[in-house]
Amino acid sequence: MRSPGRPEPSRAVQRQFWRLIATGITSAEAALKVGVSVPVGARWFRHAGGMPPISLAVPTGRYLSFEEREEIALLRAKQVGVREIARRIGRDPATISRELRRNAATRSGKQEYRALVAQWKAQQTAKRPKTAKLATNDRLREYVQERLGRPRGAQSRSRTGGTIVERKSRSTLLVHLPRLQGYGEIPPVKNGPALGGYGAVAMNDALIASMTKLPEQLRKTLTWDRGKELSGHAQFALATGTKVFFADPHSPWQRPTNENTNGLLRQYFPKGTDLSRWSAEDLEAVALALNNRPRKSLDWKTPAEVFEEQLRSLQ
Repeated sequence: MRSPGRPEPSRAVQRQFWRLIATGITSAEAALKVGVSVPVGARWFRHAGGMPPISLAVPTGRYLSFEEREEIALLRAKQVGVREIARRIGRDPATISRELRRNAATRSGKQEYRALVAQWKAQQTAKRPKTAKLATNDRLREYVQERLGRPRGAQSRSRTGGTIVERKSRSTLLVHLPRLQGYGEIPPVKNGPALGGYGAVAMNDALIASMTKLPEQLRKTLTWDRGKELSGHAQFALATGTKVFFADPHSPWQRPTNENTNGLLRQYFPKGTDLSRWSAEDLEAVALALNNRPRKSLDWKTPAEVFEEQLRSLQ
């Protein structure tokens, strides 16, 4: 094992760094807050691609912390025995013995325990470098690539009248999109207790009001996610004459246009946003912006342009 040089900051420091990044601040600000240099913070962010490479959960206490290793090193330098060290820091003697045996540093032909070196060795061992299965199994890699690719018919979908709905946090954005155009409306719906019926009633009322604005030819089918507040689908079908379908659990690829639009909406309403703060006019402005955004799937036309073409063809 190569010399550690100057050990990396502890994982606790890195966890705090990534928790701060998750709040939306820059890597430079996060680095200064946790006590590392700005270049170090930038390197962590760049090497990890902006995503935390380690679990942000607080360790369970199974593993020794850097503070415990510092205490072990101090007591060991005072010639305190293994059992006494274990008693003082509240660990099993076998844990202390194993730590001194595995993570001691060799200096001038003898073993010396140093907390920084021990922490570095423990972190190197914890990484357990292992080649990913996708890198070693050609057949598996080809299968995954094929399944992740866009369906053969994705670029040639021409059936209109399919609509997609998605739930959004405590206050709901009801997103429905005629399938060909990607043209959507996002009326707000206040959620109530799903099993009590208020959420389902409010959702049904908003959905019927929104859907009936479309020509009958453009509201043939409706594909829903599996939220309980959407349990009033039978009444909706009777009121609008629209066939209703449900996506399979954990199958976002069955609603690709909706999933794409959800991602675009996150640019305006980040995860955790209190949607009740926004007025209907605000939501209409967002819908207008998205409907006038060119889409590759529409040969770089906007959903609004294609939607108008569809309306003219029905006249």
